[in-house]
Amino acid sequence: MNREIKITFFAALIFAACFLLFHALYTPKETTSLKIRVGFVYEGDESTPYTSNFIRAQHALEDLFGEAVEIHIKNNVPENRTKSTLRELVDEKCDIIFTNSYGFSDGTKRIAALYPNVEFCQATGINANIEPVLKNYHTFMGEVYEGRYVAGIVAGMKLKQLIDEGSITPEQAKIGYVGAFPYAEVISGYTAFFLGARAIVPSVTMSVLYTNSWSSFSKEKQCAVRLIDEGCVIISQHSDTIGPAVACEETYSSRIVYHVGYNQSMIDVAPTTSLISTRINWTPYIVGAVKAVMNKKNIEKSISGHVHGNDLGAGFALDWVQMMELNTIIAAPGTEEKIADVVKAFKKGRGPDVFKGNYTGVNPYNSKDTYDLNEGYKENQTSSAPTFCYVLDDVITIEE
Repeated sequence: MNREIKITFFAALIFAACFLLFHALYTPKETTSLKIRVGFVYEGDESTPYTSNFIRAQHALEDLFGEAVEIHIKNNVPENRTKSTLRELVDEKCDIIFTNSYGFSDGTKRIAALYPNVEFCQATGINANIEPVLKNYHTFMGEVYEGRYVAGIVAGMKLKQLIDEGSITPEQAKIGYVGAFPYAEVISGYTAFFLGARAIVPSVTMSVLYTNSWSSFSKEKQCAVRLIDEGCVIISQHSDTIGPAVACEETYSSRIVYHVGYNQSMIDVAPTTSLISTRINWTPYIVGAVKAVMNKKNIEKSISGHVHGNDLGAGFALDWVQMMELNTIIAAPGTEEKIADVVKAFKKGRGPDVFKGNYTGVNPYNSKDTYDLNEGYKENQTSSAPTFCYVLDDVITIEE
Protein backbone atom coordinates (compact mmCIF):
# COMPACT_ATOMS: atom_id res chain seq x y z
CA MET A 1 0.00 0.00 0.00
CA ASN A 2 1.57 3.31 -1.08
CA ARG A 3 1.85 6.40 1.12
CA GLU A 4 -1.15 8.28 -0.41
CA ILE A 5 -3.47 5.30 -0.02
CA LYS A 6 -2.41 4.84 3.62
CA ILE A 7 -3.14 8.49 4.40
CA THR A 8 -6.58 8.26 2.76
CA PHE A 9 -7.37 5.01 4.62
CA PHE A 10 -6.45 6.35 8.06
CA ALA A 11 -8.28 9.62 7.38
CA ALA A 12 -11.42 7.63 6.60
CA LEU A 13 -11.03 5.70 9.85
CA ILE A 14 -10.64 8.90 11.85
CA PHE A 15 -13.69 10.43 10.16
CA ALA A 16 -15.79 7.33 10.92
CA ALA A 17 -14.68 7.30 14.55
CA CYS A 18 -15.51 11.00 14.93
CA PHE A 19 -18.91 10.47 13.32
CA LEU A 20 -19.74 7.61 15.67
CA LEU A 21 -18.58 9.60 18.71
CA PHE A 22 -20.63 12.63 17.68
CA HIS A 23 -23.68 10.41 17.13
CA ALA A 24 -23.31 8.80 20.54
CA LEU A 25 -22.91 12.10 22.34
CA TYR A 26 -25.57 14.20 20.64
CA THR A 27 -28.26 11.82 19.44
CA PRO A 28 -31.09 11.74 22.06
CA LYS A 29 -31.35 8.34 23.81
CA GLU A 30 -34.63 6.52 23.63
CA THR A 31 -36.38 6.04 26.96
CA THR A 32 -37.06 2.40 27.72
CA SER A 33 -40.60 1.27 27.17
CA LEU A 34 -40.32 -0.76 30.40
CA LYS A 35 -40.11 2.29 32.69
CA ILE A 36 -43.34 2.79 34.62
CA ARG A 37 -44.57 4.78 37.57
CA VAL A 38 -45.72 2.79 40.63
CA GLY A 39 -47.84 4.30 43.40
CA PHE A 40 -48.28 3.08 46.99
CA VAL A 41 -50.99 4.23 49.39
CA TYR A 42 -50.14 3.25 52.97
CA GLU A 43 -52.35 3.53 56.03
CA GLY A 44 -49.20 3.87 58.16
CA ASP A 45 -45.47 4.25 57.67
CA GLU A 46 -42.24 2.42 58.48
CA SER A 47 -42.90 2.73 62.21
CA THR A 48 -45.91 0.36 62.04
CA PRO A 49 -45.26 -3.37 61.48
CA TYR A 50 -48.12 -3.77 59.00
CA THR A 51 -46.99 -1.01 56.65
CA SER A 52 -43.30 -1.78 57.09
CA ASN A 53 -44.12 -5.25 55.77
CA PHE A 54 -45.36 -3.67 52.53
CA ILE A 55 -42.35 -1.39 52.40
CA ARG A 56 -40.19 -4.53 52.31
CA ALA A 57 -41.92 -5.47 49.07
CA GLN A 58 -41.53 -1.91 47.76
CA HIS A 59 -37.78 -2.06 48.39
CA ALA A 60 -37.58 -5.47 46.70
CA LEU A 61 -39.26 -3.90 43.67
CA GLU A 62 -36.78 -1.03 43.65
CA ASP A 63 -33.82 -3.39 44.02
CA LEU A 64 -35.02 -5.59 41.16
CA PHE A 65 -35.95 -2.93 38.60
CA GLY A 66 -33.83 0.05 39.63
CA GLU A 67 -34.42 3.04 37.38
CA ALA A 68 -36.99 1.15 35.34
CA VAL A 69 -39.57 2.06 37.98
CA GLU A 70 -40.40 5.42 39.49
CA ILE A 71 -41.93 5.09 42.97
CA HIS A 72 -44.60 7.44 44.34
CA ILE A 73 -45.55 7.01 48.02
CA LYS A 74 -48.39 8.35 50.18
CA ASN A 75 -47.98 7.56 53.90
CA ASN A 76 -50.40 7.73 56.85
CA VAL A 77 -53.48 8.08 54.67
CA PRO A 78 -56.83 8.01 56.55
CA GLU A 79 -59.75 6.17 54.96
CA ASN A 80 -61.65 9.40 54.31
CA ARG A 81 -58.82 10.58 52.05
CA THR A 82 -58.60 7.46 49.90
CA LYS A 83 -60.11 8.94 46.74
CA SER A 84 -58.30 12.28 46.87
CA THR A 85 -54.97 10.52 47.49
CA LEU A 86 -55.52 8.17 44.57
CA ARG A 87 -56.36 11.11 42.32
CA GLU A 88 -53.02 12.66 43.29
CA LEU A 89 -51.22 9.50 42.15
CA VAL A 90 -53.19 9.41 38.91
CA ASP A 91 -52.22 13.06 38.32
CA GLU A 92 -48.61 12.00 38.93
CA LYS A 93 -49.02 9.62 35.96
CA CYS A 94 -48.81 6.36 37.91
CA ASP A 95 -49.41 3.28 35.76
CA ILE A 96 -50.18 0.95 38.66
CA ILE A 97 -51.21 1.76 42.25
CA PHE A 98 -51.14 -0.49 45.32
CA THR A 99 -53.33 0.24 48.36
CA ASN A 100 -52.62 -1.62 51.59
CA SER A 101 -55.63 -1.21 53.91
CA TYR A 102 -58.98 -2.99 53.74
CA GLY A 103 -60.62 0.34 54.53
CA PHE A 104 -59.39 1.74 51.20
CA SER A 105 -61.31 -0.87 49.17
CA ASP A 106 -64.51 1.00 48.31
CA GLY A 107 -62.77 4.27 47.50
CA THR A 108 -60.13 2.53 45.40
CA LYS A 109 -62.69 0.68 43.31
CA ARG A 110 -64.64 3.91 42.71
CA ILE A 111 -61.51 5.66 41.46
CA ALA A 112 -60.53 2.64 39.35
CA ALA A 113 -63.83 2.97 37.50
CA LEU A 114 -62.88 6.52 36.50
CA TYR A 115 -59.37 5.67 35.27
CA PRO A 116 -59.52 2.43 33.24
CA ASN A 117 -55.96 2.86 31.94
CA VAL A 118 -54.46 2.63 35.44
CA GLU A 119 -54.19 -0.69 37.30
CA PHE A 120 -55.36 -0.61 40.93
CA CYS A 121 -54.33 -3.45 43.28
CA GLN A 122 -56.02 -3.59 46.70
CA ALA A 123 -54.45 -5.71 49.44
CA THR A 124 -56.86 -7.68 51.69
CA GLY A 125 -59.86 -6.50 49.66
CA ILE A 126 -62.96 -8.60 48.99
CA ASN A 127 -64.76 -6.57 46.32
CA ALA A 128 -62.90 -7.27 43.06
CA ASN A 129 -65.45 -9.81 41.89
CA ILE A 130 -68.51 -7.91 43.08
CA GLU A 131 -70.42 -6.05 40.39
CA PRO A 132 -69.37 -3.91 38.72
CA VAL A 133 -66.30 -6.03 37.95
CA LEU A 134 -63.53 -3.82 36.56
CA LYS A 135 -60.67 -5.10 34.42
CA ASN A 136 -58.26 -2.71 36.12
CA TYR A 137 -59.23 -3.40 39.75
CA HIS A 138 -57.63 -6.33 41.56
CA THR A 139 -57.43 -7.75 45.10
CA PHE A 140 -54.73 -9.92 46.63
CA MET A 141 -53.65 -11.46 49.94
CA GLY A 142 -51.50 -14.25 51.34
CA GLU A 143 -53.34 -17.27 52.77
CA VAL A 144 -52.04 -16.44 56.22
CA TYR A 145 -54.14 -18.95 58.16
CA GLU A 146 -51.32 -21.39 57.38
CA GLY A 147 -48.82 -19.21 59.21
CA ARG A 148 -51.24 -18.58 62.07
CA TYR A 149 -51.70 -22.32 62.53
CA VAL A 150 -47.94 -22.92 62.66
CA ALA A 151 -47.56 -20.03 65.13
CA GLY A 152 -50.25 -21.74 67.24
CA ILE A 153 -48.22 -24.95 67.21
CA VAL A 154 -45.22 -22.99 68.52
CA ALA A 155 -47.42 -21.60 71.31
CA GLY A 156 -48.83 -25.05 72.05
CA MET A 157 -45.36 -26.57 72.36
CA LYS A 158 -44.39 -23.87 74.85
CA LEU A 159 -47.56 -24.51 76.85
CA LYS A 160 -46.81 -28.24 76.88
CA GLN A 161 -43.31 -27.55 78.14
CA LEU A 162 -44.72 -25.40 80.97
CA ILE A 163 -47.22 -28.13 81.86
CA ASP A 164 -44.55 -30.86 81.78
CA GLU A 165 -42.29 -28.77 84.02
CA GLY A 166 -45.13 -28.18 86.48
CA SER A 167 -45.10 -24.40 85.93
CA ILE A 168 -48.81 -24.46 85.00
CA THR A 169 -51.57 -27.05 85.06
CA PRO A 170 -53.40 -28.20 81.92
CA GLU A 171 -56.39 -26.15 83.12
CA GLN A 172 -54.19 -23.02 83.22
CA ALA A 173 -53.26 -23.40 79.54
CA LYS A 174 -55.04 -20.21 78.53
CA ILE A 175 -54.03 -17.95 75.67
CA GLY A 176 -55.08 -14.38 74.94
CA TYR A 177 -55.53 -12.63 71.62
CA VAL A 178 -55.54 -8.91 70.83
CA GLY A 179 -57.66 -8.39 67.70
CA ALA A 180 -58.35 -5.20 65.78
CA PHE A 181 -61.96 -5.75 64.66
CA PRO A 182 -64.42 -8.69 64.62
CA TYR A 183 -63.84 -9.16 60.88
CA ALA A 184 -63.47 -12.53 59.14
CA GLU A 185 -59.78 -11.79 58.57
CA VAL A 186 -59.19 -11.47 62.32
CA ILE A 187 -61.53 -14.29 63.37
CA SER A 188 -60.03 -16.71 60.84
CA GLY A 189 -56.55 -15.82 62.06
CA TYR A 190 -57.14 -16.30 65.75
CA THR A 191 -59.12 -19.50 65.15
CA ALA A 192 -56.25 -20.99 63.15
CA PHE A 193 -53.82 -19.93 65.88
CA PHE A 194 -56.01 -21.46 68.57
CA LEU A 195 -56.45 -24.74 66.68
CA GLY A 196 -52.70 -24.96 66.16
CA ALA A 197 -52.17 -24.66 69.92
CA ARG A 198 -54.93 -27.22 70.55
CA ALA A 199 -53.23 -29.70 68.25
CA ILE A 200 -50.49 -29.85 70.91
CA VAL A 201 -52.41 -29.15 74.15
CA PRO A 202 -56.11 -30.21 73.93
CA SER A 203 -57.07 -28.32 77.11
CA VAL A 204 -56.20 -24.86 75.70
CA THR A 205 -58.84 -22.11 75.86
CA MET A 206 -58.63 -18.58 74.52
CA SER A 207 -59.94 -15.09 75.33
CA VAL A 208 -60.12 -12.35 72.71
CA LEU A 209 -60.22 -8.58 73.19
CA TYR A 210 -60.87 -6.18 70.28
CA THR A 211 -59.27 -2.75 70.14
CA ASN A 212 -61.59 -1.51 67.35
CA SER A 213 -58.53 0.05 65.79
CA TRP A 214 -55.93 -1.31 63.40
CA SER A 215 -53.07 0.63 64.89
CA SER A 216 -53.18 1.88 68.49
CA PHE A 217 -50.15 1.09 70.63
CA SER A 218 -51.84 2.14 73.86
CA LYS A 219 -55.07 0.17 73.26
CA GLU A 220 -53.22 -2.93 72.15
CA LYS A 221 -50.93 -2.80 75.15
CA GLN A 222 -53.85 -2.23 77.54
CA CYS A 223 -55.74 -5.21 76.11
CA ALA A 224 -52.67 -7.41 76.43
CA VAL A 225 -52.14 -6.35 80.06
CA ARG A 226 -55.76 -7.13 80.87
CA LEU A 227 -55.50 -10.59 79.28
CA ILE A 228 -52.30 -11.27 81.20
CA ASP A 229 -53.98 -10.18 84.45
CA GLU A 230 -56.75 -12.67 83.69
CA GLY A 231 -54.24 -15.50 83.59
CA CYS A 232 -53.39 -15.83 79.91
CA VAL A 233 -49.99 -17.48 79.57
CA ILE A 234 -49.40 -16.66 75.91
CA ILE A 235 -50.55 -13.51 74.09
CA SER A 236 -50.85 -13.19 70.32
CA GLN A 237 -52.26 -10.48 68.11
CA HIS A 238 -53.84 -9.33 64.89
CA SER A 239 -53.08 -5.68 65.44
CA ASP A 240 -50.47 -3.44 63.90
CA THR A 241 -48.16 -2.29 66.71
CA ILE A 242 -45.71 -3.84 69.14
CA GLY A 243 -47.96 -2.96 72.10
CA PRO A 244 -48.79 -6.57 73.06
CA ALA A 245 -45.14 -7.63 72.84
CA VAL A 246 -44.07 -4.75 75.08
CA ALA A 247 -46.82 -5.65 77.58
CA CYS A 248 -45.55 -9.23 77.77
CA GLU A 249 -41.94 -8.17 78.20
CA GLU A 250 -42.76 -5.67 80.95
CA THR A 251 -44.90 -8.22 82.82
CA TYR A 252 -42.60 -11.23 82.50
CA SER A 253 -40.66 -10.51 85.70
CA SER A 254 -43.80 -10.96 87.82
CA ARG A 255 -45.63 -13.78 86.03
CA ILE A 256 -45.33 -16.44 83.34
CA VAL A 257 -46.23 -14.99 79.94
CA TYR A 258 -45.00 -15.36 76.35
CA HIS A 259 -45.82 -13.67 73.07
CA VAL A 260 -46.43 -14.56 69.40
CA GLY A 261 -46.32 -11.69 66.91
CA TYR A 262 -47.47 -10.73 63.44
CA ASN A 263 -46.00 -8.92 60.41
CA GLN A 264 -42.51 -8.59 61.84
CA SER A 265 -40.23 -10.26 64.34
CA MET A 266 -40.78 -8.69 67.75
CA ILE A 267 -37.89 -10.45 69.47
CA ASP A 268 -35.92 -7.20 69.51
CA VAL A 269 -38.50 -5.50 71.75
CA ALA A 270 -39.43 -8.63 73.70
CA PRO A 271 -36.32 -10.84 73.81
CA THR A 272 -37.39 -12.85 76.85
CA THR A 273 -41.02 -13.39 75.83
CA SER A 274 -41.59 -13.21 72.05
CA LEU A 275 -41.44 -16.71 70.54
CA ILE A 276 -42.05 -16.16 66.82
CA SER A 277 -44.02 -14.17 64.28
CA THR A 278 -45.66 -14.97 60.96
CA ARG A 279 -46.18 -12.60 58.08
CA ILE A 280 -47.57 -12.25 54.60
CA ASN A 281 -44.82 -11.78 52.02
CA TRP A 282 -46.26 -9.19 49.63
CA THR A 283 -43.25 -9.27 47.28
CA PRO A 284 -44.36 -12.05 44.87
CA TYR A 285 -47.57 -10.23 44.04
CA ILE A 286 -46.23 -6.67 43.91
CA VAL A 287 -43.24 -7.59 41.76
CA GLY A 288 -45.37 -9.84 39.57
CA ALA A 289 -48.05 -7.20 39.04
CA VAL A 290 -45.49 -4.58 38.03
CA LYS A 291 -43.88 -7.04 35.59
CA ALA A 292 -47.29 -7.72 34.10
CA VAL A 293 -47.93 -4.02 33.52
CA MET A 294 -44.46 -3.58 32.02
CA ASN A 295 -45.16 -6.39 29.56
CA LYS A 296 -48.76 -5.33 28.96
CA LYS A 297 -50.11 -8.63 30.28
CA ASN A 298 -53.02 -9.63 32.51
CA ILE A 299 -52.01 -9.55 36.18
CA GLU A 300 -53.85 -12.69 37.28
CA LYS A 301 -52.43 -14.68 34.35
CA SER A 302 -48.89 -13.53 35.09
CA ILE A 303 -48.50 -14.48 38.76
CA SER A 304 -48.48 -17.97 40.27
CA GLY A 305 -51.22 -18.44 42.86
CA HIS A 306 -54.86 -19.31 43.39
CA VAL A 307 -56.87 -17.17 41.00
CA HIS A 308 -60.46 -16.17 41.76
CA GLY A 309 -61.48 -13.85 38.94
CA ASN A 310 -59.67 -10.57 39.59
CA ASP A 311 -58.41 -11.84 42.94
CA LEU A 312 -55.20 -13.74 43.71
CA GLY A 313 -53.67 -15.45 46.74
CA ALA A 314 -51.25 -18.16 47.86
CA GLY A 315 -49.61 -19.59 50.96
CA PHE A 316 -46.36 -21.24 52.03
CA ALA A 317 -46.03 -23.16 48.77
CA LEU A 318 -45.32 -20.01 46.75
CA ASP A 319 -43.63 -18.05 49.56
CA TRP A 320 -46.61 -15.72 50.05
CA VAL A 321 -46.64 -16.67 53.75
CA GLN A 322 -43.53 -16.92 55.90
CA MET A 323 -42.51 -17.81 59.43
CA MET A 324 -40.03 -15.39 60.91
CA GLU A 325 -37.15 -15.96 63.28
CA LEU A 326 -37.76 -18.47 66.08
CA ASN A 327 -36.51 -17.38 69.49
CA THR A 328 -34.65 -20.61 70.17
CA ILE A 329 -33.53 -19.41 73.59
CA ILE A 330 -37.08 -19.62 74.98
CA ALA A 331 -38.88 -21.92 72.51
CA ALA A 332 -39.70 -25.45 73.65
CA PRO A 333 -37.26 -28.20 72.58
CA GLY A 334 -38.15 -29.66 69.19
CA THR A 335 -40.05 -26.57 68.04
CA GLU A 336 -37.75 -25.81 65.12
CA GLU A 337 -38.11 -29.32 63.72
CA LYS A 338 -41.90 -29.25 64.19
CA ILE A 339 -42.17 -25.96 62.28
CA ALA A 340 -40.13 -27.39 59.41
CA ASP A 341 -42.32 -30.50 59.22
CA VAL A 342 -45.65 -28.63 59.16
CA VAL A 343 -44.49 -25.96 56.72
CA LYS A 344 -43.14 -28.68 54.42
CA ALA A 345 -46.51 -30.44 54.54
CA PHE A 346 -48.32 -27.22 53.60
CA LYS A 347 -45.92 -26.64 50.73
CA LYS A 348 -46.61 -30.11 49.36
CA GLY A 349 -50.36 -29.66 49.63
CA ARG A 350 -50.59 -32.16 52.46
CA GLY A 351 -50.99 -29.73 55.33
CA PRO A 352 -53.44 -30.34 58.16
CA ASP A 353 -57.14 -29.58 57.78
CA VAL A 354 -56.89 -26.50 59.97
CA PHE A 355 -60.57 -25.67 60.36
CA LYS A 356 -61.75 -29.10 61.33
CA GLY A 357 -62.65 -30.71 64.66
CA ASN A 358 -65.39 -31.32 67.16
CA TYR A 359 -66.42 -27.66 67.41
CA THR A 360 -69.41 -25.50 66.57
CA GLY A 361 -68.94 -21.89 65.54
CA VAL A 362 -71.37 -18.98 65.65
CA ASN A 363 -71.31 -15.98 63.32
CA PRO A 364 -70.99 -12.89 65.58
CA TYR A 365 -73.12 -10.92 63.11
CA ASN A 366 -75.93 -13.49 62.94
CA SER A 367 -76.49 -15.88 65.86
CA LYS A 368 -78.64 -18.12 63.63
CA ASP A 369 -75.67 -18.73 61.34
CA THR A 370 -73.69 -21.61 62.84
CA TYR A 371 -71.07 -23.99 61.46
CA ASP A 372 -70.18 -27.54 62.48
CA LEU A 373 -66.42 -27.95 62.08
CA ASN A 374 -66.75 -31.72 62.02
CA GLU A 375 -67.59 -31.16 58.37
CA GLY A 376 -64.40 -29.15 57.88
CA TYR A 377 -64.09 -25.65 56.39
CA LYS A 378 -61.87 -24.88 53.40
CA GLU A 379 -60.42 -21.43 53.93
CA ASN A 380 -59.50 -19.28 50.90
CA GLN A 381 -61.39 -21.59 48.57
CA THR A 382 -63.23 -18.72 46.88
CA SER A 383 -61.08 -15.68 47.68
CA SER A 384 -57.62 -14.62 48.83
CA ALA A 385 -59.13 -12.87 51.85
CA PRO A 386 -60.24 -15.12 54.73
CA THR A 387 -63.93 -16.01 54.91
CA PHE A 388 -64.11 -18.09 58.12
CA CYS A 389 -66.23 -15.95 60.45
CA TYR A 390 -67.38 -18.19 63.30
CA VAL A 391 -66.47 -17.94 66.98
CA LEU A 392 -66.01 -21.41 68.46
CA ASP A 393 -68.45 -22.24 71.27
CA ASP A 394 -67.16 -22.94 74.79
CA VAL A 395 -63.46 -22.71 73.98
CA ILE A 396 -63.08 -19.11 72.69
CA THR A 397 -64.48 -16.22 74.72
CA ILE A 398 -64.97 -12.73 73.29
CA GLU A 399 -64.56 -10.22 76.11
CA GLU A 400 -66.07 -6.76 76.22
